[in-house]
Amino acid sequence: MKKMKMLVLTASFACLALVACSNNPPPETEPAAEAPAAEETATAAQPGPNADSLAAEQARLEAERLEAERARLEALINQIMSEDVYFDFDRSELTEKARELLAQVGELLLKEQRFTITIEGHTDARGTEDYNFTLGAKRAMKVKEFLIAYGVSSDRMESVSYGKENPKVEGTTEEAYSQNRRANFRVNIK
Repeated sequence: MKKMKMLVLTASFACLALVACSNNPPPETEPAAEAPAAEETATAAQPGPNADSLAAEQARLEAERLEAERARLEALINQIMSEDVYFDFDRSELTEKARELLAQVGELLLKEQRFTITIEGHTDARGTEDYNFTLGAKRAMKVKEFLIAYGVSSDRMESVSYGKENPKVEGTTEEAYSQNRRANFRVNIK
């Protein structure tokens, strides 16, 4: 029996030794390396908040630039349209003050090539309709001729006469008449 105990004990140790040797960890495959690649692909497919922020900022800056350009053009147009060229009674010759004003208009037109203008000639209420229509046309043409001589291309200007049809000021006083003897501008952007 002693032999038997010894045999059982030896067999038990042998089994333990075999079991202990068989608990080696299995060799690693590379599933851990595949997981980050899948996450990187998912992240790359979605635009990050920085790309959206950058696009929004660029759109905002472009809108601000366009608004500034629009405001600049509006100011130039208003500058041209705010002043009228005035004429003496029954005359179409340009006064010295008219020439100074037209030099400023000419400078603006030379700088801003997108502007085209319509020069509108007007008269006061005295005289016949035909006479005033002709005088308004002469006034508009004198303005156009000055601007052409200044260097503005004639194809950027047209002239029209309203005669006494569109008075700036109603009335039969010399004050009203003097404000109606004029040429004014309409500005277009091509």
